[in-house]
Amino acid sequence: MAIAGSAVGATAQASEELMEKSGCVSCHRIDQKLVGPSFKDIAIKYKSDRNALPYLLEKVRDGGEGVWGDMPMPPNSVEKISDADLKAVVEWVLLQ
Repeated sequence: MAIAGSAVGATAQASEELMEKSGCVSCHRIDQKLVGPSFKDIAIKYKSDRNALPYLLEKVRDGGEGVWGDMPMPPNSVEKISDADLKAVVEWVLLQ
């Protein structure tokens, strides 16, 4: 069990580092609203949505507005965050 716990901890740390490197934390926090919703609020909203992962991947990549209020979310290009890193971050967010 210690190995599994270490793997989960390493994955969480890597995802948090990716969010910081990609600028996600400029607008989002784990458990409080900043400019955008908290990661926990996002996880709660999409908890039972079977299409949450592909939807959020597209939403983060393309940007948009109106889902969480008037503040638009800017698009996030592949140059800013790779597809693999984006998937890791969104999967981590959905586990919050």
